[in-house]
Amino acid sequence: MSDALTMLRRNVRHTRRNPSTVVMTIALPVFLLLIFVGVFGGALNEGVRPTPGGFEYIDYLVPGILLMTVGYGATTTALAVNRDITSGIIARFRVMAISRASVLTGQVIGSTARTIISAILVVGVAVALGFRPAAGPGRWLAAAGLLTLLTLALTWLGVAVGLAAKTAEGTAPFTFVVQLLPFLSSAFVPPESMSAPVRWFATHEPFTPVIDTLRDLLLGTPVEHGLVAVAWCAVLALAGYLWARALFRRDPS
Repeated sequence: MSDALTMLRRNVRHTRRNPSTVVMTIALPVFLLLIFVGVFGGALNEGVRPTPGGFEYIDYLVPGILLMTVGYGATTTALAVNRDITSGIIARFRVMAISRASVLTGQVIGSTARTIISAILVVGVAVALGFRPAAGPGRWLAAAGLLTLLTLALTWLGVAVGLAAKTAEGTAPFTFVVQLLPFLSSAFVPPESMSAPVRWFATHEPFTPVIDTLRDLLLGTPVEHGLVAVAWCAVLALAGYLWARALFRRDPS
């Protein structure tokens, strides 16, 4: 734990010296929020209301934007880990008298903290734009827990991708997938409005139950896919952790 905290402090110092990482993690989701609310919101508003006089489009949209915030945070983690592994920093850590697990754990803790802070700021901007959640304290806590679990899952996958890639450009497929999948989910429009093949994919891909559960928790509607969402997050987190650990132990550099 002491070694992990040392690595966490290193991660925090890097963030303070390069604040653009946090700025971009916040700016891109906020930009999408502004675009979809300001440009498409009027046209889509009626189509996403569950009942007459129900929620506005921004209320439907925010959970998907939060997921994209987590995705952007994971891609920056992949790049940071790749920079460390290709520059030889991790090779130096491997020969030091420190816990090997702390090298990755510190990176994950720091990235998770940055992403959660970014998500809180995105929610603040959404509230300023008209987002009106109906969640009580218990539902807010459950939503925060699910978002944290998702952050851990995608962050561990980002760490593994950063270790596996030979160059920074090698992390691009992960970035592409993380940024594309939300558009093929229930993040922006209900899957029922999509064509049959896309609707099937959107219904069964991992992000849709997570977004739907966040939406149900924040808007006070019945939660239908909570167990599926938690299961997907747990599977992705375990897969990313095992993959990252295997790569870190095997890599001789």
